[in-house]
Amino acid sequence: MQAPPYFESKLPHAGTTIFTVISQAAHEHGAINLGQGFPDYPMSEDLVELVNNAMREGFNQYTHMFGYPPLRQTLAEQIHQRYGLQADADKHITITPGGTYALFTVLMALLGQQDEAIFFEPAYDCYLPQITLAGARPVALPLQSSGFGIDWQMVRDHITGRTKVIIINTPHNPTGTVLTAVDMQALEDIVQAHPQITIVSDEVYEHLVFNGASHCSVLQSPLLQQRSAACYSFGKTYNCTGWKLGYVVAPEWLTREFRKVHQFNAFSCFTPTQVALSHFAASPQNHATLGADLQDRQQYFQTALQDLPLQPLPVFGSYFQLYRYSDISSLGEFDFCMQMIQEAGVAAIPVSSFYHKPNNQGLIRFCFAKKKETLQTAASRLQQWFQKI
Repeated sequence: MQAPPYFESKLPHAGTTIFTVISQAAHEHGAINLGQGFPDYPMSEDLVELVNNAMREGFNQYTHMFGYPPLRQTLAEQIHQRYGLQADADKHITITPGGTYALFTVLMALLGQQDEAIFFEPAYDCYLPQITLAGARPVALPLQSSGFGIDWQMVRDHITGRTKVIIINTPHNPTGTVLTAVDMQALEDIVQAHPQITIVSDEVYEHLVFNGASHCSVLQSPLLQQRSAACYSFGKTYNCTGWKLGYVVAPEWLTREFRKVHQFNAFSCFTPTQVALSHFAASPQNHATLGADLQDRQQYFQTALQDLPLQPLPVFGSYFQLYRYSDISSLGEFDFCMQMIQEAGVAAIPVSSFYHKPNNQGLIRFCFAKKKETLQTAASRLQQWFQKI
């Protein structure tokens, strides 16, 4: 049934996400799903037991709107240890139902009609529709073709009096690149020159950094701390993406506005997982080896594919690595991914789906946050397929 003629869609160009399309195709063809970003190996049994204990002990009702107080205090202490910021658990930290929700709520609090928000493509697919829903104008700037870095002069050239937000993402999805101290200095220069701009920093993969890189956060800069909202995800950190639990760190003025939106939407988050994480996250060893573990899986998969005509691009963080296939096929990225699902039994995501306009570069994104048995089976299927084509 079509919508009535008087109805006007707020997202007229949005369809089913590529992740749903690819995952459905993978299911239909019995393909190994290396497309969507979720681990297929178990989360910590200790964390599972802590959640069970929390429910048995009666932590099953609403907790504080800002988040379970001991969890926020744990986060405040860790933020100070990692980034030197004296975050106040009550004034600066809010627990959210996932990182995407955190981003959406920040943008709804910051943006209005006639405002502009800059983001960089390829981009995590929620940025553009969230900006649009806030009533603002999205300004999509391309990352550099070599290395997917940010051209900061291009950013300066696109800033207007209406620019209110710049969205950054590090470690980056889908490319696996990370921002550096030089990038953070460029951001500092920009916000000093343009006091109306707030940085929205998507740092959900903060602990998943490897191959010699380190994570640079806006929270490390005294200037950017006061001009940024940093968004995080427990699901990405602790292999429990289905929990949909994250948090936002922001200065008091922005936290106050953020919570005005939050209280009339989710209001509060699932209590037992917050109670569990207040204990689990307090132990640094529970996330100290996460980057090394992901590096091991990334290198294992890259080695398994080394004899195939796929060119791996450098990766320093996240669950993902890009591979170039344009030397062996002229198919567009979506068609190549569908062919690979149907004929090889392996699913990947076309990188063109991370752009608002078609941009086929012969690149696909694999998720390597999988069991080694899964990665090896996928590699074997691809080896058999490439022998045939």
